[in-house]
Amino acid sequence: MPETDRPPAAARIYLLAAHPDWAESRVNRQLFDAAHGLPHVTVRDLYGTYPDYDIDVRAEQDQAQAADLIVLLHPIQWYAMPALMKLWCDEVLGYGWAYGPGGTALNGKDLWLVASTGGPEASYHPQGYNRYFFDAFLPPYEQTATLCGMRFLPPLLLHGARRAGPPEIDRHTAMFRDRLATYPDWPELEEMGACPIVEVPSTDRPMADPHARD
Repeated sequence: MPETDRPPAAARIYLLAAHPDWAESRVNRQLFDAAHGLPHVTVRDLYGTYPDYDIDVRAEQDQAQAADLIVLLHPIQWYAMPALMKLWCDEVLGYGWAYGPGGTALNGKDLWLVASTGGPEASYHPQGYNRYFFDAFLPPYEQTATLCGMRFLPPLLLHGARRAGPPEIDRHTAMFRDRLATYPDWPELEEMGACPIVEVPSTDRPMADPHARD
């Protein structure tokens, strides 16, 4: 087949799944299992791979850099991501690699949050016990993507995961798998521009001592 007639290669997806106890998971475990078997998706069980929290930074950077889409799959815990996923961000998204001077490894890629909440959607409301719409908890994800030169894609959320019935979970899982299978051919992506490149001055983060802590 001539080179120009070859079909384009499927987009590469790196899915990071973080759940401290898969046996207790009603939704994320089903999504995690559904992602397996898709040939262009690499799935990483963070708690299974790094039970001692000793992350192989080089291996993770290689996987992230090779991907077109990075997926964060996890339950929302105390309005944020699980501890090991936060550590992954702290250690893998390094200054000079993912952001800052020379930090262009992830520029032009996409970041997609797939998350579940225990509380129903109505609880994320000024009159609900969570006091804010859920969008109020997204800026850390959005800004992480922006700082790394990535687009933050519209999240896929399932609220009220503790009470969701099998039909609802099955529909959600089917949607998730279909989205993975069809990326990047999502209609809404046509309306999204490229992520702006954010520059971090070297004076804001001197690298004289790479082991120093703030």
